[in-house]
Amino acid sequence: MTVRHAMLALLSNHPKFGLQLQQEFESGTGKVWPLNVGQVYTTLQRLERDGLIECESGEVRGSQKDYRITPAGRTELTNWLQTPPDLEPPPRDELVIKVLAALRVPGINVPELLQIYRRHLVEVMQGYTYLKAEGVDDDVALALIVDAQLFQLEGIIRWLDSADIRLRQFAPTGSDIGNIVEV
Repeated sequence: MTVRHAMLALLSNHPKFGLQLQQEFESGTGKVWPLNVGQVYTTLQRLERDGLIECESGEVRGSQKDYRITPAGRTELTNWLQTPPDLEPPPRDELVIKVLAALRVPGINVPELLQIYRRHLVEVMQGYTYLKAEGVDDDVALALIVDAQLFQLEGIIRWLDSADIRLRQFAPTGSDIGNIVEV
């Protein structure tokens, strides 16, 4: 979720000021993604510059300006929501890059490295599973985030398992898996 579009979504119901937007963003994401108030105001300035929001009737409450979404902002938000995320080409994935790099480094035990990564991911999954067991069901945003993270982690672990099998299949008998890829 981009902060820009999150701000538009938060303003889609009624005008709000910056600190409200920060608080609603954080509570709406189960407080998993903290948002710097400076980023909120920088984003609001850019949205206002681009004509996607405007200051509500020029009113200022104390030092707080109320912002509201413009028709152009609603159109931008609707278009963003209706456009599937771009997944091509695949994003650079640090884990995949580490595994590919490890294949080229002499003396690295790649299957052992895969197990280190796998154990770490299982520990992270256990943390999310614990959070889920603690009752995130009353916070739908947090429940959705926890489910998304668990499914993502499960997919990464499945990839690590598949990579381990594939590397063992391609390793010449009695050779180091690190010698599979030509340098």
